[in-house]
Parts: sequence; C-alpha cells; structure tokens
Amino acid sequence: MDMNQLYCFREICRCGSMAQAARNLYHSTQNLSRIVKALEEELGVVLLYRSASGVELTESGRCLLEHAEKILTEQWMLQKDLELIKQTSLGEVNLLSAFGVLRLVQPESILRFQKEHPEIIFQYREYPDLEVERLFDQREGNVAFSIEPFDPGRYEITPIASFRFSMIVHKSHPLAVSGRCQAQITDLKGEPVYLESKAFKIHHIIKNACDRAGFAPDIVFQTSGFSLCKSAVSRGSGVSVVVNDIYREMADSNVVMIPFADEENLRWNVCMLTRTGEPVTEAVMKFQKFVKNEMRERNS
Repeated sequence: MDMNQLYCFREICRCGSMAQAARNLYHSTQNLSRIVKALEEELGVVLLYRSASGVELTESGRCLLEHAEKILTEQWMLQKDLELIKQTSLGEVNLLSAFGVLRLVQPESILRFQKEHPEIIFQYREYPDLEVERLFDQREGNVAFSIEPFDPGRYEITPIASFRFSMIVHKSHPLAVSGRCQAQITDLKGEPVYLESKAFKIHHIIKNACDRAGFAPDIVFQTSGFSLCKSAVSRGSGVSVVVNDIYREMADSNVVMIPFADEENLRWNVCMLTRTGEPVTEAVMKFQKFVKNEMRERNS
C-alpha cells in the first residue's frame, strides 16, 4: 500500500464515482479499478461495491477511508514541516501575493532584492487575496502580501501601502459629463456594476459599504481580472470600482475615473503578513525591511 493508492481511493470515495474520480485524477477508470483491486488483495477485504449509479463503500471500505484521511493529512503536515525547515535552513523567501500588489511594489524592486541578496532563494506566486490567505493559513509560503481587513490574531501585520478606490464610468455617463471630482458610494445605486469576484476583498469592501448605505449594488458581472471590468465600462455597459494606482497603468480614453470622497473611507490597504506564533526567518526579515524601505522611498 502506498500514498498514491490511498489518495486515489479517497478521491473515488469523495466522488462516489469511478469515472468522475478518473477525470479528476487524469487516470483511466481501468487504472483506478486496478488500484482498488490491488488494495483489496493486499488487505484481504472488499472495499467497494460497484454499480451503474456509482460506488458504495463496504464496512471495510469505510474503515480504510477513515484511516486514509488521517494518513494523508499526516503526510501533508509532514511535507509542510519539512518545507518550513528547508526555508529556514536555506534562507528562502516564499512569497504569496495578492493580484495587483506586485504591480505596485514593482518587479524591478523584487529583482533588486534578488541581486542584493543572492544567498536567498526567492520564489513567489500570485492569487486572489482571499486565496492567498487560505493558502497561507495552510502553511504555504513564509510571507504574504494581502489586503485588509484580517481576522484578529491570525497574522503579524506590517502595513506597506494604502491606495484610494475610485468609481470608473464611461465618458458619456452623467457623472463624467457633470465634471464631478468625487464620487459617493450611493452613486453606485441603480447602476449595472462590473466587479471582481467574491475571491477578492474589493468585492466585499464595496458590497459592505453599499449595505451600510442602505442599498444592494446591482452586480451584473463578476470577474477574476480588472481589465474585463474596464473593458465593459469602456463599451458603456456599466460602471466599476478600481484601485487608483492600478487603473492609471491601463487608462482608457473612453473611461473617466472619479475618486470616492475621503469620508467614504474606501481604501485598498496592502499589508505584509507572517503567521502569528511562527518564527520569522532571517531571509524573511531582510525581505520585510527591503520592502518597507522601498515603499517609504517611493512615497516620500
């Protein structure tokens, strides 16, 4: 019995279907059948009943699944512990970053850090901010960039930058034609809103602000990329909400950006995170110091 066999068996049980598990695992159903048969022969029991509607666990199968879950969880935890030891001993920065943050921190800064610290292994991955936090909570990476707010006590938090939100509208929109220099959250009321999906905190920040103002925004389309929101506004299909500094890099002559009034307190607050209660390596401390200096110099 090996880990791959247990992993495949667990997926079959999760799906309740040999065919669906085969699709998820990129195996053939014949290969999965052979894996189950090998387990049954090794253990001397029947694990699954097969029918046209799917698979059903025997009592022995339920027992194996219970133990397989524990074994696979322990293996996953072992891998994470070993990764942490490697990151500590080798001097590694393993960064998880919310989409958009590296555009603001700037790739040139990351390259400069790597040049100044060739002894540090540097790698990064980008995800929606809520996915960054989910993975970070599962002990992926050893430092992260994400967006406030955070649950109290989960992280050691270093604020690094704060950016205003703006409403963007087509140049023919009444708000643009009137020359308004500030927007209110209530200006979204009754508008078809294109917004990034629930995997992004901007979605929840805007929706919560609308709730506080007493209305539900008409979010007609959700996307995983701001460029699609901007394209819809450029065609006059609706309005959207953006982070000012990100929008300035992809400005559009058909689109007008109107910052939200300061009293709306709508901001994209970027923070650097480490996990509460986990030692911070020297490599990560050097990266934290470097980023803080970079952002301080850029904003001075």
